[in-house]
Amino acid sequence: MSSRTPLLEVRGVSRSFSGLLALDNVSFDVYPGEILGIIGPNGAGKTTLFAVISGFLAPTSGEVRFRGKKVSGLSPHRVCLEGIARTFQIVQPLPGLTVVENIAIGAFARDRNKASCLRKAAALAERVGLVDKMHRLGRDLTLSERKRLEIDRALATEPQLLLLDEVAAGLNDVETERILELVQSINAEGITVMMIEHIVPLIAALSHRMVVLNFGRKIAEGAPEDVSRDPAVMEAYLGVDDAEADAS
Repeated sequence: MSSRTPLLEVRGVSRSFSGLLALDNVSFDVYPGEILGIIGPNGAGKTTLFAVISGFLAPTSGEVRFRGKKVSGLSPHRVCLEGIARTFQIVQPLPGLTVVENIAIGAFARDRNKASCLRKAAALAERVGLVDKMHRLGRDLTLSERKRLEIDRALATEPQLLLLDEVAAGLNDVETERILELVQSINAEGITVMMIEHIVPLIAALSHRMVVLNFGRKIAEGAPEDVSRDPAVMEAYLGVDDAEADAS
């Protein structure tokens, strides 16, 4: 990590839906150049957290600050222009557009020149290993190719912070390894990454730090090796209580 000044600050963020608290007073920082893993069981609030950070949802209370500026409450487009991009759990390329056209959609966030956006999209397609699929329609891609396209479209917006929501879900071991190598290379180029992932060993091996959510609350934060041994994490996320942990 290149700096101890936070790039992103999440402060006391709560979000409720019809009285149901999906996020409950969540606070943490993200530092420039790191990969921060977000884990927790289904329904823990992980994707809701990403939606709040990226502007798709406004927090019920609390705030999100990026580079010292409050971004919570801004539209997704404005948050994107500030330098935050995200992918989604369910990847949905525009089916009637080619790969390069899909990527160019992201580039239009900062550049309204079609020719330059297409050139940028072609370079990004090569960057993620889709160069031979550039003119294939979005509907004809495999799941692995759609995942890489989703990352590419986010990269086309020129983010400083990239939010990746389960980019390895549904992939086989070879495809997962390829995606992880891509994430590491993106991070090595200076882009800060937040990742949601259910495969704990995978995200622990990739992350510099981890944040654990359960029932909308942050229950642990720290280095992967410390978080994985935390009794609250073992009980809430891994289904291991204190007695079982002591016996193992």
